[in-house]
Amino acid sequence: MELEPHEAQAHAHPIRLSSRDDLDRSRLTVFFRLILVIPHVIWLSLWGIAVWFAVLVGWFAAMFTRRLPDGIHRFAAAYARYFTTVYAYVFLLADPFPPFTGAEGSYPVEAEIDPPADQNRWTVFFRLLLAIPALLIAGVLRTLLEVLAFVGWFYALATGRMSDGIESLGNYALRYEVQTFGYTMLLTGKYPSLSGGPTA
Repeated sequence: MELEPHEAQAHAHPIRLSSRDDLDRSRLTVFFRLILVIPHVIWLSLWGIAVWFAVLVGWFAAMFTRRLPDGIHRFAAAYARYFTTVYAYVFLLADPFPPFTGAEGSYPVEAEIDPPADQNRWTVFFRLLLAIPALLIAGVLRTLLEVLAFVGWFYALATGRMSDGIESLGNYALRYEVQTFGYTMLLTGKYPSLSGGPTA
């Protein structure tokens, strides 16, 4: 049975992956992709340190208010969007060089993140423990993503395009990883989902 649009929205995960990629790839940037991404890896690492400290403060706040404060949520969500665009770029799921901002609507593959919502205090308190199974699955899917990128690298160099199947499976793995990140960082209280399509 197919859900009505409003019902589908109600069942949607608060963190989703949006893909508007056209599958075209520049052979030159594909060939040098791991070199081109170095500035992003540095910025991602520095920003990530600040996010972990902010979320630690947010964890204490969420224990009292049942939700991540708006400012910390915006800061961590921008990082999650940036994390998504960088990994989409490095794993060849998109072709343009990513912006450094994590702004919404700025990249063909990006995370869509709902505003903060109330969460259960007990799941907030035990969040890192509860996230362990999801982190293990995300690790397996990251390995899959790396294998897909390796195969996709040769495919893109040969054809100037990315395989639709490789991209769909890669988006699925990336979507789960971003949902796991969002759950661990208190952006949502909803557990990462293995069901649904690549961007559901």
